[in-house]
Amino acid sequence: MKEIIFEKIGKPLDVLQLVDSEIPKPKAHEVLIRVKARNINPSDIMFVQGMYGITPQLPSSAGFEAAGVVEQGDASGHIPAGTRVMFSAIGTWREYVCVPMQAVIPIPEPMPYEIACQAFVNPLTAYGMIEKSGLQAGEWLLITAGASAFGKFAIQLAKKKGIKVAATVRHDEQIELLKGLGADLVVNSEKEKIQKVIPEKTDGGVHIIFDAVSGVLGAKALSCLRQNGKMMAFGALSIENMPVNSGLLIFKGLTIEGFWLSTWIESLDQDSRKKAFGEVFGFLMAENSKIDIEAKYPLESFREAIEAYEKPGRNGKILLMS
Repeated sequence: MKEIIFEKIGKPLDVLQLVDSEIPKPKAHEVLIRVKARNINPSDIMFVQGMYGITPQLPSSAGFEAAGVVEQGDASGHIPAGTRVMFSAIGTWREYVCVPMQAVIPIPEPMPYEIACQAFVNPLTAYGMIEKSGLQAGEWLLITAGASAFGKFAIQLAKKKGIKVAATVRHDEQIELLKGLGADLVVNSEKEKIQKVIPEKTDGGVHIIFDAVSGVLGAKALSCLRQNGKMMAFGALSIENMPVNSGLLIFKGLTIEGFWLSTWIESLDQDSRKKAFGEVFGFLMAENSKIDIEAKYPLESFREAIEAYEKPGRNGKILLMS
């Protein structure tokens, strides 16, 4: 089989390579999946660079999220061959992968692989953060990197609950795009002082921030919170630590907390998990939901795919297809 691996950490275009490998053999509790589609997430790129919360066991394949069809079912017969599934695993940028049967989710019949391969990380993170935030209709949410896949999902899910949404972008052409998804306020952080503009236009500041950037932009976003506001940090796209103004925390009673999807899912009981997946899948299959795909590439063209992913101002997902 073909797979993309790296034998040392570094920039993806410097260390990733396409190799031929043996098709893995599943254990009794695992299923063998022929992978059909994978999307490129920021976590994938950070993992290759050794900057993610999971340390690579070298040599390693890249990628965490994918969709495919079961080639060989588990010994108990719970997930038979031919089942279309989505899943999260370490190393999905390969043609075949073995995954524990408990870790796969059957794909609803109308959902194509192109949507299923991005139905887990970003939309479920957006759903989970909105649920955990406690935001109510009429309250303000600020999303940094609003034009990211996560940002677009979060805007649409928040608007369904009547939450007011502000977002930051770095390119003017993304402003109308996000307003079309339901954002009430979109600010170009490259041209405007968000710490001044956003509080002025949100009646004194936002209630909650979903921060994917950290660094200087994260610090500026923190200044946009109103009294007793909270920042929920779930990413570090800037690859920089956020300089925190202690005075803001003290005198405005602000809170900063982290959010990691895996930890949140583990905290849910079975009924809550079923509800979360049901609502997310329902959203993804709704006719009025907008899910952008910028381009699709075969595994062999992973270099071109990564270059497309790194293109400034990109407005859709980059997929690796088989």
